[in-house]
Amino acid sequence: MPNVKSAKKELRKSDKRKKYNKKIKSNLKQLTKKSQKAIEAKDGKAKELIGQALKAIDKAAQKGVIKKNTRDRKKSRLQKKLNKISK
Repeated sequence: MPNVKSAKKELRKSDKRKKYNKKIKSNLKQLTKKSQKAIEAKDGKAKELIGQALKAIDKAAQKGVIKKNTRDRKKSRLQKKLNKISK
């Protein structure tokens, strides 16, 4: 437990950031899994779910929760799977 006032404040800030980042990441994982399952099932909603997942990935990168290369990699892999079944 921190003793200095500024260290206590930093601990509160880091806890707040941790909750915020965790919420965004869990939403991202949830959307990604849903879209991958839709792709595997060759569902008609797959394209719509992919769109939501890509939007969430972009927002997470914009907010600094994930890095740009991570964003690009995740988007590329999702799009690749979608293109594979649409052929």
